[in-house]
Amino acid sequence: MGIIGSTLKPFTTQAYKEGKFVEVSDQDVLGKWAVFVFYPADFTFVCPTELEDLADNYAEFQRLGVEVYSVSTDTHFSHKAWHDTSPAIGKITYTMLGDPSGVITNNFGVMREGQGLADRGTFLIDPDGVIQFMEITAEGIGRNASELLRKVKAAQYVRAHPGEVCPAKWEEGEETLAPSLDLVGKI
Repeated sequence: MGIIGSTLKPFTTQAYKEGKFVEVSDQDVLGKWAVFVFYPADFTFVCPTELEDLADNYAEFQRLGVEVYSVSTDTHFSHKAWHDTSPAIGKITYTMLGDPSGVITNNFGVMREGQGLADRGTFLIDPDGVIQFMEITAEGIGRNASELLRKVKAAQYVRAHPGEVCPAKWEEGEETLAPSLDLVGKI
């Protein structure tokens, strides 16, 4: 079964957000756009650069009505310790989900079998809880928040404009396409 177009599965977990431990469930995600960013582990190397990049761009995600959730199989206690000791992670104000049971990581299909660690996966979920975008990269390949923002804007545009699609390298404000019989073979 493909994951694009599937619905967010139920979960409840503990998280770290802005100096507090909070409970987060799938019900907290529904009704708004959300990005889930899975990473292998706290106190690692590529992960803090990606999470810092998200933190540096979090205001723009918020402006677009998108909540960001980082997820690893570490606990919320580990997230707090990392937040308190790393200058990069200390910038984070979005929610850091702990997933020591692996429920969320398995729900998204990014659990490394036999390792208890998540692959480097990114998922965009629409307000109806439907997965609109996913990307999974190898261990050493870091992600780019600016490119993720571009894809979020494209997904939001397509949702708001039925019958239109965003071509390659589309940027906000550029022309879109309206697939039709008249367009076949003309691109």
